[in-house]
Amino acid sequence: MSGPILLILRAVLAASLYAFLGTAFYLIWRDLREQVRISASRQPQTLTLRRQAGDDTLSLSFTLAEIIIGRDPACDFILEDTTVSAQHTRLLFRQGHWWVEDLRSTNGTYLNQEPVTSPLVVTNGDGLRCGQATLTISLGETL
Repeated sequence: MSGPILLILRAVLAASLYAFLGTAFYLIWRDLREQVRISASRQPQTLTLRRQAGDDTLSLSFTLAEIIIGRDPACDFILEDTTVSAQHTRLLFRQGHWWVEDLRSTNGTYLNQEPVTSPLVVTNGDGLRCGQATLTISLGETL
């Protein structure tokens, strides 16, 4: 009599173990799918940089997560100004915001007339000065 009872108990325990593992794998899979969906929706907000130099206006829009500003032709936003370093400053999109960071430039980076000594959050309409070149930042606007 105890043999059939033990067999039934073993079958119930095995079924419970498989049900637990199946549920755990399903929940992990569902969570990963949700994380991928959230990550995909965190695309960088469009950032537009405008430079007014006399009668000339240079305006570019970006959807990259990282923008390098400087004199170097490899930079994303090139400033032909001798007071600007080769790679002067960087704009990064992370944690849902745009951040500005000085890249150890010679003449410094200023956000709204304040020196950038550590990464700072950028908002719509901020003024960014790299050396003597002044830029205006617009978020969410395209040309």
